[in-house]
Amino acid sequence: MKINDVILRTVTRIVVFIILTFGVYLFLSGHNTPGGGFIGGLVLASAIVLLYLSNDIEKVQKSLPLDFKLVAASGVLLATGTGLGSLLFGVPFMSQTFAYFDLPVFGKTELTTVTIFEAGVALAVVGVVVTIILSISEDE
Repeated sequence: MKINDVILRTVTRIVVFIILTFGVYLFLSGHNTPGGGFIGGLVLASAIVLLYLSNDIEKVQKSLPLDFKLVAASGVLLATGTGLGSLLFGVPFMSQTFAYFDLPVFGKTELTTVTIFEAGVALAVVGVVVTIILSISEDE
């Protein structure tokens, strides 16, 4: 018997967009205010888990063809790579640097290496959380 969940799927389309937007905001505001890669990654993963809950797993995997184990591994590699990158410039491990640039649309903008590290953390968190949820859902 198929359950009619039209309302759930319709609301999910709107809510996932809102959750993803909020997750990106938390990620980008992390080095100046509370937030960052970990909490941003958790919020982004919750949007993906919501997609899996409201739709068939096969349908979501067809539209989002990612191996989340590889996403987690690439996140750890990116976060570790930023720490090792500082050693190439002769500064201590995990040191960060920043500079201000005048970008055409955004104006004077601060760009920092901690954002790359936070991106690695976010990818690792998204990959691990979605992998755990999918592993739990496969158990019978």
